[in-house]
Amino acid sequence: MRRTQPSALSQLVEITYKRRRLVTRAMMIVLIAAFLVATVPLFSVFFHVVRQGLPALNMDFFTHLPAPVGEAGGGLANALLGTIILVVLASVIGIPWGVVIGIFLSEYGKSRFAALVRFSVDMLASIPSIVIGLFVYALVVIPMKRFSGLAGGLALGILMVPTIARTTEEILKLIPVHIREAGLGLGVPRWKMILFIIVRGSMGAIATGVILSVARVAGETAPLLFTALSSRFWFGGLDQPIASLPVQIFNYAISPFEEWQSQAWGGALVLILFVFVTNIITRLALRRAHGSGQS
Repeated sequence: MRRTQPSALSQLVEITYKRRRLVTRAMMIVLIAAFLVATVPLFSVFFHVVRQGLPALNMDFFTHLPAPVGEAGGGLANALLGTIILVVLASVIGIPWGVVIGIFLSEYGKSRFAALVRFSVDMLASIPSIVIGLFVYALVVIPMKRFSGLAGGLALGILMVPTIARTTEEILKLIPVHIREAGLGLGVPRWKMILFIIVRGSMGAIATGVILSVARVAGETAPLLFTALSSRFWFGGLDQPIASLPVQIFNYAISPFEEWQSQAWGGALVLILFVFVTNIITRLALRRAHGSGQS
């Protein structure tokens, strides 16, 4: 009995099926390659920093001042405290301004003045951080005739503004128009509608922009060299030079002493973990607050 030859239609279906499988596998390979390109450098840097910096981490590292040249031991406790102070001060300065500017650009962004503000924010985001440091140096350091933590916090706060502003603007633009219309239709004043409906419903996403800006300024070195400089002592006030982890890492990394270079790796590891833990804590707190709000 002769076997029936497959019809032209079945051959076409089989060819199409094989072609789709081939395309699917090719796209899967491309996606895996893209994933590796994005993650391998990140994890390579992280594991290298962990391997180099972990041996330097001990109790003295977190509780002692830097040791004099030629002496073993010591720590970066003053730099850790200084970094926290500078980041908090920068957040107090940068977050309110960034959020307010973002709200203005989103809700009142069709005027010429808003276009000028948007252009200024974009220009500020593209300015190198060292230029911001020079600006604050001329604005604050020279009149005060000293480096200070206040100048450092101001420089970092200025760097935070464009990231927060543009993130806030883009997030608020994603809110559907009918939500705004519903609030206004109920007789709610526009400013209340913006604050208690639009902004409140977007707090989680806005916090992402805040976290990104905090992560950026926590590792900035160049502006601090012209503003806060550094110190080998404990925090003595916002009107005095203040130690910071990025500057201390920079100074130790270029030194010829192995002990200082090891502590520079330890400082880099702490800085990475600081940003990572801040990210996690913020997201957990926002998730908990969002759950409480719904209940």
